[in-house]
Amino acid sequence: MVAIREFVSRHPRLVSWFALALGMVIMLLWAARDVGLLPGQMVALVVATILLAGLCVWIIGWE
Repeated sequence: MVAIREFVSRHPRLVSWFALALGMVIMLLWAARDVGLLPGQMVALVVATILLAGLCVWIIGWE
């Protein structure tokens, strides 16, 4: 547990990126479950979502 707290305190943006990306990907997969996307399309959407989450964390960190 101490190691996790140290990692979070050393890399807050990386942890924020992971948490935001995880939540966004879960919502994406839930929303697109009945759309009928091809596997390649779904992978592209997941990758774009993860990159978008990173961009959001980066922009929020500008302050």
